[in-house]
Amino acid sequence: MTATLPTTAAPATRRPSRGPRGLTWAVLRLHRTALVFWGLALTAATAALIWMYVIGDEARSGLSSCAEPTAADGLPSCASVEAITADDTYRAVLSLIAASLSYAIFLVAAWAGGALIGRELESGTARLAWTQSVSPARWLAAKLAVPAVLITAGTGAVALVNLWARGDDDPNLVGDWYYPDVFVATGPTAVAYPLAGLALGALAALLLHRALPAAGMGFAAALVLYNVLERLREDLWPKATRTATGSLEMPRSVFVADWDATATDGVRHIRVTYHPQSHFWPLQYVETGLLLALAAAAALAAFALLRRRTP
Repeated sequence: MTATLPTTAAPATRRPSRGPRGLTWAVLRLHRTALVFWGLALTAATAALIWMYVIGDEARSGLSSCAEPTAADGLPSCASVEAITADDTYRAVLSLIAASLSYAIFLVAAWAGGALIGRELESGTARLAWTQSVSPARWLAAKLAVPAVLITAGTGAVALVNLWARGDDDPNLVGDWYYPDVFVATGPTAVAYPLAGLALGALAALLLHRALPAAGMGFAAALVLYNVLERLREDLWPKATRTATGSLEMPRSVFVADWDATATDGVRHIRVTYHPQSHFWPLQYVETGLLLALAAAAALAAFALLRRRTP
């Protein structure tokens, strides 16, 4: 009688799990609090901007009705309290969104220097990761790439929704195009500034290897960059020039850079250099290019510094 051996079932083939794995998953999991905060902030900003788009017509209606005087007493003929309230709300929320996008560089720089890079270098968890078949360069690349993708996608989406919600771009409601907050929040600079802050914060962390000092140094570097570019912005593209004799009125839509008046033989000569609104996009592209070049230079310096300090 032949004995039959029990057959063993073939091991089940494990299906590859979906979703981010490896270093990407480690970065997302380690900084999940910041990720949740970022997601909530983007959701809140998007919801607020959609609401502004909905009340946009009512806000413009309230603004125009309050600007036109009645024939009877010469006072504004504001149509309704609701229209005035919509006008104030629309202006306030769009100003808040523009300021948030404009100042995102400071939060990103401080977070990158303190929590993203500095804390791991200070606590030694970075060296522990380097002993787990993860090279220092690959570790830093993941640390920078994951936030960069999230920042680009999130900030870019909010900037596009912001442009959509602004409606007809009435400066009485949304501010003139050359206001610092409005300028940064309505073009590709809205993405370039946080990316520059990310690279500056990472470089600060690799220089100091301590979380709090690196956060402060990253914030300070972002502050200097923001103010320097704000001062140099008018010189990033050739200005137009206009001359006149006697008097000269410039439309509100132009950004006046310099106004010079001289008198010769009792005749007043005026020379104005300015940026018309058509210069908005050239100025945006030049400033964005400078920011991205600086971000790339800071990132390369961070990799070079890491390579020098690690075996």
